[in-house]
Amino acid sequence: MDWSLSKVIRIEVGSVGISTNDLKALLRHYKIVDPDRTQELVALARAARERSWWSKYRDVAPPGLFQLIGYESATSTLRNFEPLIVPDLLQTEEYARATIRGLVDRTPGDLVDTQTEIRMRRQALVDRSDPPLLFFVLDEAVVRRLVGGAGVMRRQVHRLIEMADRPHVTIEIVPFSAGIHPGLNGSFVLLEFPDAEDDDVLYLENHGGTQISRDIQEEIVTYREAYEHLRRVSLGPEDSISYLAKMADEIT
Repeated sequence: MDWSLSKVIRIEVGSVGISTNDLKALLRHYKIVDPDRTQELVALARAARERSWWSKYRDVAPPGLFQLIGYESATSTLRNFEPLIVPDLLQTEEYARATIRGLVDRTPGDLVDTQTEIRMRRQALVDRSDPPLLFFVLDEAVVRRLVGGAGVMRRQVHRLIEMADRPHVTIEIVPFSAGIHPGLNGSFVLLEFPDAEDDDVLYLENHGGTQISRDIQEEIVTYREAYEHLRRVSLGPEDSISYLAKMADEIT
């Protein structure tokens, strides 16, 4: 193929696409000759080389975020646990601005605008005609913490109630009374895909940066078990929404 090592690495990690001619040569090398499978992979290669909406933001956000956005666009089931802040996909614009501005001191106004725009555009996933199943488990601290003032927080809680009314969205609250639980180790996202051959993906984000894992299945299984534990100790879907409605009335 006469490729440099750096090109191989960029293709393997998904930072660049592959031309259809190169792909066909690789398929012959791997002895993949089934016409339907070849056509499917060539179509994927063409789609991968199309310019994505998020490509123009690559200079203002970490690469791990764009990997997550790419996975979000292809996922069939997403599970997200958040211990401190409302998940990005459920935030109102004013709540998003308040968190982006508050988490990093002295963030320039134009950067706040751009990062808020990215977050809002990601939410198109929820409104798609063929949306994935979206499961969100939130620690009670998420809705108890006043972000951006009472008005902002009240509207954010109402947004959670509105989102949970959609058939493909489930929101559950883990109450303080649950005590210590695995989610206190930090937020995480688990993504599944329609093709059974595609491995699940684990996304972690903390002060040290982002981490994406799809090769260490034991780690993914551990987080999946933790997620199911969090659902068991939560208030459940219906009682969680009742709790949110009560919370909205109490915010002053």
